[in-house]
Amino acid sequence: GERLTTVSEFAAVLRAGAASILQPDLGRSGGILQGKKIASVAEVHQALLAPHCYCGPVVAAANIALATCSPNFLILESIDRWDGFHADLLETPIRWEDGQVIPSSEPGLGVVLDVEVARAHPYEGDELHLTPVYKPMPPSEGLVSSHERWWDLPRQT
Repeated sequence: GERLTTVSEFAAVLRAGAASILQPDLGRSGGILQGKKIASVAEVHQALLAPHCYCGPVVAAANIALATCSPNFLILESIDRWDGFHADLLETPIRWEDGQVIPSSEPGLGVVLDVEVARAHPYEGDELHLTPVYKPMPPSEGLVSSHERWWDLPRQT
């Protein structure tokens, strides 16, 4: 699920009975609002949510926010403990206790970017690894038969 980007793509997978745990990546799927919509669709289908995270502490904070308001939340994926450079990027690192993330009580995402650290490490590439490719499956399409895989279906261009 971490490669899916739209609510309709996740919904098609659920309608097909192809997943019981969804892993939306908020950096690719449109942020917290879209993540909450995906979580709601999953809840209707009695599926669980395990937000995907591989790109750093801001998306991690968004995942934590989504987890705290999603009754079908299962588990939080992380890159270790978001320590090292990921912790340095934040004025106050994400807190852990006994293997559990402690949600921030601060407003918004609950994290503040350390601007000086960010400025000292500018991105110098041509394209972000999170650049989404939007080729969503139209909601009217679904699996034609049980032996077909949703990712083999033709995509609308």
